[in-house]
Amino acid sequence: MEATNGVMLQGFHWYSWEGGEHWNYLAALAPDLAAAGVTAIWLPPPYKCDNPAHNVGYGPYDLYDLGEYDQKGSVPTKYGTKTQFLGALAALKRAGLQVYIDAVLNHRAGADATEEVGAIIVDKNDRTREVGDWRTIRAWTRFDFAGRLSSDLPQPSTKTYSHDDFDAVDRDEITGWSDTIFKLKDKQFETHVSPEKGNDDFLMFADHDMDVGAVVDDLQQWGAWILDATDADGFRLDALKHIRSFFFRDFLASVRAERERVGREVFAVGEYWDTHSTQPLHDFLDDTDHSLSLFDVPLQAKFHDASRAAPRSAYDLRELVTGTLTAQDPVHAVTFVENHDTQPLQALEQVVEGWFKPWAYAFILLRQEGYPCLFHADWTGADYQDQGRDGSGPYPIHLASHEWVLRRLLVARHHCAWGEQRDYFDHPNTVGWSRLGDNLHPHSLAVMISNGTQEGWKWMEVGRPGAAFVDLFAHRGERIVANDDGWACFTVNPESCSVWVAEERLPELQAMLP
Repeated sequence: MEATNGVMLQGFHWYSWEGGEHWNYLAALAPDLAAAGVTAIWLPPPYKCDNPAHNVGYGPYDLYDLGEYDQKGSVPTKYGTKTQFLGALAALKRAGLQVYIDAVLNHRAGADATEEVGAIIVDKNDRTREVGDWRTIRAWTRFDFAGRLSSDLPQPSTKTYSHDDFDAVDRDEITGWSDTIFKLKDKQFETHVSPEKGNDDFLMFADHDMDVGAVVDDLQQWGAWILDATDADGFRLDALKHIRSFFFRDFLASVRAERERVGREVFAVGEYWDTHSTQPLHDFLDDTDHSLSLFDVPLQAKFHDASRAAPRSAYDLRELVTGTLTAQDPVHAVTFVENHDTQPLQALEQVVEGWFKPWAYAFILLRQEGYPCLFHADWTGADYQDQGRDGSGPYPIHLASHEWVLRRLLVARHHCAWGEQRDYFDHPNTVGWSRLGDNLHPHSLAVMISNGTQEGWKWMEVGRPGAAFVDLFAHRGERIVANDDGWACFTVNPESCSVWVAEERLPELQAMLP
C-alpha cells in the first residue's frame, strides 16, 4: 500500500460487460477514476477460462492465455483480447493508477480430455471421512493447451497438466456424478489450510496439488511472467483458505525477487473468507510472515449486520470498531463494503443495504486504519438478473450508484483526512471521529454517523480553536465553530452521516467535484 491515502477500486462486478468490451471500458474510465482520487485498480482475472464468453474468471483454464489464442472456443476472454487488455493497462498506468491482477491459483477448469484414475469419495461436510470404496473414475484432468502450444510464438511455459498434478476433482464421467468430491489415488489433502469441514483444501473443479514441485514452479513462474508482461504492480490472491498457506509466502518471495531486478515492489492482498473471527486471518498472516494484506471480511460482515438490523437503531454502532482485522492489525487490513462475491445472488451474498452503504464508505475512507477498496457496482450502479441460491428466478436486481457520495468522500480523504485520529464511539446510535491534520494538511475533519431515530450530537476535538466547519454533504445546514480549546459540538440527522470540513476549504473542495 502507498504511504499516502491510497484507495483501491475493484474494477468489475460479477455481471460486468458481457461481450468483450470491459478492457476498453476501463481504459476510457481511467482518467476520471484517477481525477476522482482512486489510486489503484484491481482487475478481473485476465486469462482464458473454461467458458471464455461468460466466465467471470474463477474457472481458469490457461493462465498464460490473455485473450490471444483460440482455446475453449474463443480468442478473447469475457473482457476482451490481449491487445485490448494491454491497452487498458497502458491507459490505467498513464493515468497514474497502480494495477493489481486477480490470481486464481487453487484450481483449473475446462480440461481438454478425461483420464481414468483411482479415486474415493469424501464427505463434503467432513473431508477427513472417506465414503465407500476406491473406484476408477474418468476425471477431467488433462490440460494440453494445444491452441497455445501449437503456436509458433515463443512460450513462457510448455507445461501441460494431468491427474498427477491434482489431488481431487468434483466430477466423474463414468457415473455422471458431479458436485461430489473425489480424492485421487495416492493423494492427500494439503495441510495448513482452513480446518473448516475437517480440511477445506478442496474448493471446485480440478484442485492443484501443491505437493507437486512442477505445479508450484509453474505457478511461481507465471507470477513473475504476468507482472513482466503487463507491468502490473501486484496481485489480488483468490481462495487463500483452500491453499497451503506456505505456498503464498514462497510464491510472493519468488515473484518479488524477480521484480527487484527492475526496482519494482509487489503489493498483494488476499481473500481469506471468515465472517465470524479474525483468528484465522492472524494465523494466516503468521504463516506467511505477514507478506501480504487481507480483506477485512469480519468488518464487512458488521456493515451487513448494521444495514439489516430491524429496527435500524437496534444495531450498536460502537461494535464497528471491535473484533475486526482493521482494529487489530490495520497495516495488513484492506477494508471493503461490497465485492463481487457479496453482491446479490452470489455464493457469499452478504449485502450491505443501500441506506447504510454510504455511511460504511465514510467509515473506511475517512479513518486512518486500513487500505480502502471501492466496488465497481457502487460507483456505476448495476442492473442484472440471475437465478437465486434457492434455485428459483431469475430475480431482477437493481444496485443504485453511490458515485455522488463516493466522489465527496474521496475528496475529503485526500484533502482533509490526515493526522491524528480521535474516536468518539460512546453511544450505540451516534458515533464519530475527528482527524486533526498534520504539517502538510493543517485543516481538520469531523465525521458523524447515526442509525438512530433522533438527531444526534457529540462534542469532539478538532484542534483548531475558532475554526468554522460545514457539512460537505449538506445534510446539515448550520455552521459549527470550535471553542477556544479546539472542541466543537457536531450534529447529525437521524439515520444519516455528516462530514464536517473547514468552511474556508469548502469552495476549493467543491471545485474538485464534477
